[in-house]
Amino acid sequence: MTYTITEKADLTHLNTLGLPVIASRLIEVFSLSGLITLSEEGFFRKENPFILGGGSNILLKRDLKRPVLKISITGIRVAEENDEDILIETGAGENWHKLVAWAVERNYGGIENLALIPGTVGAAPIQNIGAYGVELEQVFESLQCYDFLNDTEKTFRREECGFGYRDSIFKRELKHRFIITYVTLRLKKKNHIPNTSYHALAAYLEEKNVINPNVGDVFDAVVAIRRSKLPDPELLGNAGSFFKNPVVDKSIHQRISKDYPEVPAYPAAFGQVKIPAGWLIEKAGWKGRKVGNVGTYENQALVIVNHGGATGEEIYNHAMRIKESVKNMFGVELVPEVNVVE
Repeated sequence: MTYTITEKADLTHLNTLGLPVIASRLIEVFSLSGLITLSEEGFFRKENPFILGGGSNILLKRDLKRPVLKISITGIRVAEENDEDILIETGAGENWHKLVAWAVERNYGGIENLALIPGTVGAAPIQNIGAYGVELEQVFESLQCYDFLNDTEKTFRREECGFGYRDSIFKRELKHRFIITYVTLRLKKKNHIPNTSYHALAAYLEEKNVINPNVGDVFDAVVAIRRSKLPDPELLGNAGSFFKNPVVDKSIHQRISKDYPEVPAYPAAFGQVKIPAGWLIEKAGWKGRKVGNVGTYENQALVIVNHGGATGEEIYNHAMRIKESVKNMFGVELVPEVNVVE
């Protein structure tokens, strides 16, 4: 079976916010041949599907009249290796954290800092996921995708993906053209130096008296830190970090620091600085605040949660109120990291 079709599909359990959204149709694809068959049957000429991965970085505002295409292509294999490096090709439908754990079990270095990021492997390059000092582009080799406008397969190498902070060409110019099928990462077998530059990670390892951390040590630390700060979507609906950390000119940071000397900031490109969005939201008074069925998580202000029974509109309106508060208080514009689907 290369694909299945479900009419009037309930997506409640296919989005981590747990929103009770109905799709007119859900097509789940299990192989590249499934995509090719759909194309041959004229599906992409007649329809404009929403591509669904793990449902962890989306806000579904309302029921979807267009079909939803869920990519469930799985499999992890070694594509190539030498004494020092190894290329791992993974199906786009694989769970991202499962891949990280798979690599750590084999002592392959490079993605241990990205443990417990929700979602699928196929969504990772679209977002250029990152955490605790590491971004996907640092280990990204290439991806394979299906061009459903021209019925062809295509490979994109790292330099062709236009990676930026939580950004890629697949969120911009190529947003509605390609379906990612496989992703290949270059990991280290030898001479890997774990990245412990992130303050919270370094502090955790120091507290545990880990002097020379290996891949497994960093993985365990990241998992522990994330679990202490972020809610489990199975227990409390959420989409992870709702907003990007704003990158601003130094002059803006200096202006804010006059009133708030403790404002944290990290170096960014072009002489700019990155301010944690969670800090701004907390200072604006939203941390732990609940409005109806929606709230801002008590342990991390960057996370918006569904306390049960919330609609997509309620979540969206809550986010916009936070955005307005931060803008009024600091003059900083927050940009959603979550993909809002109308």
